Amino acid sequence: MLLLIINPGSTSTKIAVYEDEREVLSENISHSAEELAPFNKIVDQKSFRKDIILRTLKAKHIDSAGLAAVVGRGGLLEPIESGVYRVNDRMLEDLYRGVQGEHASNLGGLIADEIARPLGLPAFIVDPVVVDELEDWARLSGVPEIRRRSIFHALNHKYSARLAARQLGRSYESVNLIVCHLGGGISIGAHKRGRVVDVNNALNGEGPIAPERAGTVPAGDLVALAFSGKYAEKDLKKMLTGRGGMVAHLQTNDMRETLKRVAAGDKQAELVFTAMAVTVARQVGACAAVLQGRVDGIVLSGGLAFSAEFIAKIREYIDLIGPVFVFPGENEMVALAEAGRRVLRGEDTARTYPS
Repeated sequence: MLLLIINPGSTSTKIAVYEDEREVLSENISHSAEELAPFNKIVDQKSFRKDIILRTLKAKHIDSAGLAAVVGRGGLLEPIESGVYRVNDRMLEDLYRGVQGEHASNLGGLIADEIARPLGLPAFIVDPVVVDELEDWARLSGVPEIRRRSIFHALNHKYSARLAARQLGRSYESVNLIVCHLGGGISIGAHKRGRVVDVNNALNGEGPIAPERAGTVPAGDLVALAFSGKYAEKDLKKMLTGRGGMVAHLQTNDMRETLKRVAAGDKQAELVFTAMAVTVARQVGACAAVLQGRVDGIVLSGGLAFSAEFIAKIREYIDLIGPVFVFPGENEMVALAEAGRRVLRGEDTARTYPS
């Protein structure tokens, strides 16, 4: 069973080919600014990226005719429940028009379909960032005009949660977990028997201080900044997402650089490092309350989980809540492949979009 996995990023396209559980190809294809300059919109890059993928497969002597399915990264679709979704015409339409915004991940389903359809193969997406399983109370903010939205690292959340459940000797649907994706943005969710009933919106800066996210900030002071006349709307959005958090304080989004500065006695770097760890722990504690203290495990994943120092600092505050599982990295390719295999083996059923 050969599966082609496609994961588009803003300036790169990751592809992998799995033969059952074995990865037989892994490529991270970079796209220069000059290559992408002719395209006015991200979706216009579809054919360009598809052709590169097919050329790469041919160069690596992988016959696309031998594939069983193509699995792409999910994009900014309408809110849907977790699962594997077969790419259909409605999904393609929503990805083309960017129903919730333009993003490179929108290309995942589009390219998967472009490759799979001529071969008569199924194309799937899995757990896009718009997975929404929030309980009704979690959608409310204190301002009726502002609704909380579920936008988070759903793919890695769900994959890492399943790994933890296996280590507990139980099914994902039978456990309560707190899952933390620790990357440039940080999302922390309360997983209650297979559903993410509460999670911070990692796209818009809500939650802990992160390498590139401001996290939750005092609302009144943010309003004052907005009306100070010093900043345009786009500047304020960058303060929250992209240029907020660690990079705003230390001018770096690299935890390794921050730790070097901490080791050299930089007190500001040490303060920011501590604040990041403690605000992560604070969000974990909030999720424990959502789960009414019934926590079977806490999962730490994402790129920052490679930092032993950061994990150790977080654990100083959360070890008393429950057992901690650490699965470093984003694990996106293996998560997409595993989900595709579950459907092809009849262990799961592909859903129809919209759900």
